[in-house]
Amino acid sequence: MLFSYGRNGYLSVAASAAQVKGRTNVTGSTTEKQKIRQAVADFKRHRILEAATDLFYERGFTNTTLDQVAEQLGVTKPFIYSNFGSKSALLGEICSQGVQRAIDAIDDALALDVGPAETMTHFVPTYVTAILNSQKSIAINIREEKNLDPSDAATLAGMRQRFMSKVEGLLAKGVENGDISVPDTRVAAFALVGAVSWTTFWFNPQGPLSIDEISERMTKTLLNLSRAKAAPAD
Repeated sequence: MLFSYGRNGYLSVAASAAQVKGRTNVTGSTTEKQKIRQAVADFKRHRILEAATDLFYERGFTNTTLDQVAEQLGVTKPFIYSNFGSKSALLGEICSQGVQRAIDAIDDALALDVGPAETMTHFVPTYVTAILNSQKSIAINIREEKNLDPSDAATLAGMRQRFMSKVEGLLAKGVENGDISVPDTRVAAFALVGAVSWTTFWFNPQGPLSIDEISERMTKTLLNLSRAKAAPAD
């Protein structure tokens, strides 16, 4: 059968042999194409979000149209619709960015599996830096929450609650073992998060202090307020 010259049989056997011999290459090629397609899609969404963030920050959500976002990118409005269903969907995505980065910061610190005070020394500077790098999206989040779709508002509220619970839980563990001293862990968690969030309103990227310098000084201030014992220097 392997050497049959029947048209269907021969092609069938030949195809099977090629699949067996080149399965790794075919699979690898398909995976690479999928990765490239995903990278292109991610890049398109990133560019749209970047343009919309700039305009929402400068002009406000209600004073910005999708035509203006498209014009800023040099594309047509259908291009934006193909990646985001609406202007409200864009707002929801922008508002979630800073909160997600905050969640990533606390998760990365907790994953180190060290004591509460040392976890704080890793978490706070990473968190401050993430928020300062998300300055525009955080400011938009605070200013434009009233314009969110109810479903996006609910999703964002859930993300914030998860983040606050993790921060409060970390402080509570520190109080329990004596590494951290605050009179009320919930109030302390809101004070810490509020202080960091507010930096997005007063930080000036063209000012005398860089993001790293602000992060370093904010970290020292916040750790001092919580009386968290600093980790030894490397």
